[in-house]
Amino acid sequence: VLAESNPGRYGFLWRWFDEIYVLLDLLLQQHYLARCSASFSENFYSLKRIPTGERRQQPLATAGLPKRQHWKSLLLLVLVPYLKGKLEKLVSSLREEDEYSIHPPSSSWKRFYRAFLAAYPFVNMTWEGWFLIQQLCYILGKAQHHSPMLRLAGVRLVRLTAEDIQALEKKLSGAGSSQTHSIKTKVQSAARKALGGIAFSLSTGLSVSVFFLQFLDWWYSSENQETIKSLTALPTPPPPVHLDHGAGSALLPKLKTVCPLCRKIRVNATALSTSGFVFCYRCVYNYVKAHQRCPITGYATELQHLVKLYSPES
Repeated sequence: VLAESNPGRYGFLWRWFDEIYVLLDLLLQQHYLARCSASFSENFYSLKRIPTGERRQQPLATAGLPKRQHWKSLLLLVLVPYLKGKLEKLVSSLREEDEYSIHPPSSSWKRFYRAFLAAYPFVNMTWEGWFLIQQLCYILGKAQHHSPMLRLAGVRLVRLTAEDIQALEKKLSGAGSSQTHSIKTKVQSAARKALGGIAFSLSTGLSVSVFFLQFLDWWYSSENQETIKSLTALPTPPPPVHLDHGAGSALLPKLKTVCPLCRKIRVNATALSTSGFVFCYRCVYNYVKAHQRCPITGYATELQHLVKLYSPES
């Protein structure tokens, strides 16, 4: 937003967007791996990472990962997506340059990046196929990991237990209740609280933000806009018909238990679903069958709109 509003001053943010994003992602993932033994998204879904060999007794989430698995997880979470994105941008720029190239056809550089462009789809297919095969093996119960990145990091995902949740809450409350007299420790505690509040706000507001963005995407989608236009293009329906007090219409009686047609106490009370008025079954049946409308309002009515009412005594 800053780069687009003031490119002269903040244009470097757009030019170095990927690097700034990686740096922030690195800090976020480092915080969650050290605190919860999980990435940001994994902690959001109440998951944690444990070393692959741990089967009998799982370490608590607050214990953290071993250093080797920790740094492997951090690099695979942050560095691999960054390099993959950079490679895709490089391939895209090389393809555009290949269409408007100034290099002679016989140059070695031309032959090299043409061979690279020809081989990249197969390399990318192999990469995506590796992920697909790993996911299929995980679904069929043949593997412990749904992603090759977890296998390379030497960890696997498990659900948080009640002990993990209690340990995380105890760690958070213990960090907040510790009283120190040193200015340095107070500043560190305040910074830790601020970072914890930001992380908590992100984790709790993520689901609401995703839902809101999905709703906006659906609302402003081309298909939905066409549906709205088709609905608003329909003509406005006419207003409802007023009470028909003509010569052939029945006036409403003062007593609610009296049938408007025969002027007697209703027998087998029957309502018209088109208007809501109640009559005797025989009276309204004969009237609707002959006139195809409500005797009071004049609404178009059929015999299927008759609804018999039953009193609690019956």
